Amino acid sequence: MNKWIIAITVMFPTFIEIVDTSVVNVSLDHIRGSLSAGLDEATWTITSYLVSNAIIIPMTAWFSRLLGRKLYLIISIALFTASSLLCGLAWSLSSLIFFRVLQGVGGGALQPLSQAILLESFPRGQMGMATAIYGMGVTSGPIIGPLLGGWITDNWSWHWIFFINVPIGILSIIMAFLFISDPPYARGQRMKIDTWGLALLVIGLGSLQIVLDKGQREDWFASDFIIWLAVVSVVSLILLVIVELYAENAVVDLRVFRDSSFSSGNVIVFFAFINLFGSIVLLPLFAQKMMGYTATLAGLVLGPGGIATMITMPIVGRLVTRVNPRGILALSTVVLSAATFLMSRFNLMVDFTTILWPRVVLGIGMGLLFIPLTTLTLRGLPNEELGNATAIYNLVRNIGASVGVALVTTMLSRGAQVHQTYLASHLTPFDRSYQWFMQSVSPWLKMKGLVSVSPELLYGRLVQEATMLSFNDAFQLLSFLMILVLPLIFLMKRREANIPPQ
Repeated sequence: MNKWIIAITVMFPTFIEIVDTSVVNVSLDHIRGSLSAGLDEATWTITSYLVSNAIIIPMTAWFSRLLGRKLYLIISIALFTASSLLCGLAWSLSSLIFFRVLQGVGGGALQPLSQAILLESFPRGQMGMATAIYGMGVTSGPIIGPLLGGWITDNWSWHWIFFINVPIGILSIIMAFLFISDPPYARGQRMKIDTWGLALLVIGLGSLQIVLDKGQREDWFASDFIIWLAVVSVVSLILLVIVELYAENAVVDLRVFRDSSFSSGNVIVFFAFINLFGSIVLLPLFAQKMMGYTATLAGLVLGPGGIATMITMPIVGRLVTRVNPRGILALSTVVLSAATFLMSRFNLMVDFTTILWPRVVLGIGMGLLFIPLTTLTLRGLPNEELGNATAIYNLVRNIGASVGVALVTTMLSRGAQVHQTYLASHLTPFDRSYQWFMQSVSPWLKMKGLVSVSPELLYGRLVQEATMLSFNDAFQLLSFLMILVLPLIFLMKRREANIPPQ
């Protein structure tokens, strides 16, 4: 079967599924008003999808072995399509949350399944190109999602952010039925169900995702709800590791972590997506909150970076087979760290171009990173292990994204309070900086016929500066975390596949 037809078949639904992780965010206020719900209640439409999505991703390989990969792919697309239709028809918030859970269950399997099928369909020498196709969908989806969701909601209604999935889903089911086939090792087989593994995985990952998504809103460990969920998550995941190491038909085969390249690759992708998602959450917030940009202008800050990624990836896909991928990966790590460091130098006087270019550099860095990282992480594994390996790899990537969002939003909130307290302690006539400021604005005050700066104006400026400093801190931490993984690159092996191309 033509590899390009297979690529289109698996990437169609996968791209839409990735878009759906962020498409609801900008429509939340419309959904809340339409269904007469509070903001905290409405955010469960996002959390429910992320939780079910996170739970199903590591189960993908196990369900593929049980049902057969092609059948499981078709079932997943069908469930995602049907639940999208039901989300658009939802008559209450509780019904929408329930249908979003189903949508996450259907959509969660699409990422690891499509990646495994792509890597097998292309010859091992063209793994870079297969990864480029997949990477363009993964990295552009979260950027296109908010823009698409905002446009559809403003011009039609929030119901259509779900309805547009239906025709694409139906077409994808037909294409999967016609063009996807299972190799012998991916066909359904009878096996004993790993009950304990399933239960611990659902409880552990579900609790973890809720903690990451709701932690900041619930004031983290000041909330008994978050404390109990965190304890449940840690205990469940520790027990999961113990159980899965000895299970006969493990839901998640953790023995793949014996491969040093795979282990190192997972750590790197975790921190890379902390960097990416942390940055693309902070940038529009900075543009709107600090610079007064409209939502459209804030979206334009992100857009060129996504375009830079999509331009870079096909080039790197060809280059990765000709040069040492570790060199490209090391360069990408430095570029990503440099991009977020440039963002940490922002101030309240920056113009649009100054904000835009670091995002473009970040986009180039992601284009340089994704292909060599995935190639080095997965190339040495036999095809029979790719399903399990891609499931774990995608799970770690998604958790990294969730951690990135939780980390920067917490830093932004707590950091602004810390800086505000510190700056306020110097807001006194006896402070030299205060004296210098008053002397510098004295000519301006006389020109305006004023005697002194009003306390309200001073305090407003202080709050602005405190918030700006918290943005700087968050970007700086992202830069530091990215450069930390650089030594891990040299633990990854440049090698050929363990088995010949299919």
